[in-house]
Amino acid sequence: MKAPLSWIKEYVDVPADVSTAELTERLTMTGLKLEAIHSPGAEITGPLVVGRVLTMEPEPQKNGKTINWCTVDVGEANGTGEPQGIVCGAHNFAPGDLVAVVLPGGVLPGGFAISARKTYGHVSAGMICSARELGLGEDHDGIIVLPADAGEPGQDVRPLLGLDEEIIELEVNPDRAYGLSLRGIARDVEVSVAGATGFRDPALRETPPADDAGWPVEVEDAEGCPVFVARTVSGFDPEAPTPDFIAQRLQAAGMRPISLAVDVTNYVMLETGRPIHGYDADKVQGTIRVRRARAGETLTTLDGTQRRLSEEDLVVTDDSGIIGLGGVMGGETTEMSASTTRILVESAHWDATSMFRTGKRHKISSEAGKRNERGVDPTICEAAADRVVELLTTYGGATADPGHTVVGTPPAAAPITMAVSLPARISGLDVDADQVVADLEAVGCAVERDGDQVVATPPPWRPDIRDPHDLVEEVVRLRGYDRIPSVLPKAPGGRGLTRAQALRRRVGRTLAGAGWVEVVDFPFVGDADLDALGIPADDPRRTLLRLSNPLSAEAPAMTTTLLPALLRTAARNVGHGNTSVAIFETASVTLPRATGPAPILPVDRRPTAAELAELLDALPDQPLHLGLVATGEAAPAGWWGAGRPVDWTDAVAGVRVVADALGLELTTRPAALAPWHPGRCAELLLGDVVVGHAGELHPRVCTTLGLPARSVAAEVDLDVLLQHAVHLRPAPAFSTYPVAKEDVALVVDADVPAGEVEAALREGAGELLESVRLFDVYTGDQVGEGRRSLAFALRFRAPDRTLTEDDIVGAREAAVARAAERTGATQRT
Repeated sequence: MKAPLSWIKEYVDVPADVSTAELTERLTMTGLKLEAIHSPGAEITGPLVVGRVLTMEPEPQKNGKTINWCTVDVGEANGTGEPQGIVCGAHNFAPGDLVAVVLPGGVLPGGFAISARKTYGHVSAGMICSARELGLGEDHDGIIVLPADAGEPGQDVRPLLGLDEEIIELEVNPDRAYGLSLRGIARDVEVSVAGATGFRDPALRETPPADDAGWPVEVEDAEGCPVFVARTVSGFDPEAPTPDFIAQRLQAAGMRPISLAVDVTNYVMLETGRPIHGYDADKVQGTIRVRRARAGETLTTLDGTQRRLSEEDLVVTDDSGIIGLGGVMGGETTEMSASTTRILVESAHWDATSMFRTGKRHKISSEAGKRNERGVDPTICEAAADRVVELLTTYGGATADPGHTVVGTPPAAAPITMAVSLPARISGLDVDADQVVADLEAVGCAVERDGDQVVATPPPWRPDIRDPHDLVEEVVRLRGYDRIPSVLPKAPGGRGLTRAQALRRRVGRTLAGAGWVEVVDFPFVGDADLDALGIPADDPRRTLLRLSNPLSAEAPAMTTTLLPALLRTAARNVGHGNTSVAIFETASVTLPRATGPAPILPVDRRPTAAELAELLDALPDQPLHLGLVATGEAAPAGWWGAGRPVDWTDAVAGVRVVADALGLELTTRPAALAPWHPGRCAELLLGDVVVGHAGELHPRVCTTLGLPARSVAAEVDLDVLLQHAVHLRPAPAFSTYPVAKEDVALVVDADVPAGEVEAALREGAGELLESVRLFDVYTGDQVGEGRRSLAFALRFRAPDRTLTEDDIVGAREAAVARAAERTGATQRT
């Protein structure tokens, strides 16, 4: 909303020592946020004066254009008092007219410098200005012609054209529709700016009493249109010009002057906040009716668009049919034109919700609709219509017809009861009961004090005030949001992170310490993403939860796996030249269940336990997953030697380091699952429960996504790991006795997993075994076809003594025996 400061000051007295910056700062702190301060003449420098045209000689040119060689009296502004010779290409003026002249040395908007220069055979010393050249709007009929009594030649023209005006532009929140009017802004200035007094309500005026002599109106939908006021004027001069002060204020507010009849309705809308519509009364046939549209009805609106109406649309009709979309836009058949001499003025209050829905449905955005859909004061319909009639009769030569139609009554606001201490409790400000009452009365509420409570009835221009907390907001904004103390709440003792939070942080710290970098991706996926991973059609990960309003048509569903987004991130990094990548993400995935639609719960009460249970049953499972992706080198090359490329064991190791940090031990076994290479994929188990997969990506997946060959990935159900994790782990105990080292090489069938052999060794070795590590795998003629040798390093230690040879040999042989029993292993000699 743009508001000229001089217009605001017509309705409220602002102390002279209050600057524009101070005024707007206070408005911002009370809810009307300053966007900018504009000054139309800020870019204009140098002499810009009133000039009187003395002579005007038309001179046809070879190019077919006719210019005028003018002499213009600019008084003493040129330093000589002699008439100024100026070439002008406009023709909408005559000798004796007053015009706006910029003299040599002046600079117009856009850095356009004016100097005396030779053109069309004359030395033109200045320029006669148009509205466009001064930044006041578009040209209509050429240069600006000032009123005959505008001033004397040589006088500064800026005040006459409003070029010295300051215009404040405010951001008005949707719940503060009153701020879309000078009436509302001036009222906020009075209650928020220190020293501002004397608010003069432009909507406070005596209006003629309603009678039966006015235009007949019937309202069939009183809920959609509680009040409808109609007035008519006759004898209007359609060629009457819009007064300069109205045109200038409309332009300052960002609206283009069109014609007097239209400009007057826009002016009153800006002044009072009440949208007004004017009909050509000679085109309206019979009784006006307000109703809902019927199926199949259409209307051609003022913008020339034929619209198919919804049965929810409020429409204005006469005996010929629909003549307007109520509160949003008028119809083409009753539009005012250059021949309109009789005007029917409509000032009606419309249901805000209906206005919003109609505007969105038909994609109509207008200044009137912007106000109607936010809620307008329903009590000023008569005053606004009377103000329009006053301006039409004053400046358009019209006569107000007898008769004043008023249908309906404004809806009454419901009183709100609030504890008088509530504003202080919520804001922390020291606000006593008397101050609460005074502030509520200042914003227009009717307030009654009842002990420790107040009963406040909101003013009709504040439909956004509906409950006690809205009243609190009014008190606090007048006291000043900037005065609210900044006090951090004290955390209750003995709490802190929950078990799940602490464990999740442990996971993140562990992976970061191991060289992995955390990323955050969008949780959306499309069928093309799953196709790129080679996931078959019958895979459960293909069962997606589709979004009704996705951010992208390419990713219209919630993801069931973290890998698509992680692999895209890795490929993006590789594409930017970062070929060695190790990233991880912890995030929820969405696994739809075969349930019905979620119930819509009421908002006027707390849901029952049964309703909440029904809602939760309808929600999809959203387990927390951990995903890892690595490409390039696991260990970089350098002067120390060759690097090591990542392989499937790095993906397994990434998950195992997390499990170890959680006090868990994972086992592995071969698996085949997209997008992993079928021969290099490990299934990860916690006990007998499969918690995820890790390994090398399939070559086709790497090629499709633009990843280096043999990139690796892992994904596990982190919720399961956190559920079984050791939260508070005891500090490890270290033995002071020496370790005994034993290596064993076991020959097994090639399809026997190394993890099974390792588990058997652990079980057989007993409690003296401190660690076991696979350090070599051999295949060749010495072990036979279809067989391989697995070499393990066993470390034995006792907490209370030095192990004897018998202890060591016994533990080793027991370990080998259990491996032979479980896996068919034979010891290699």
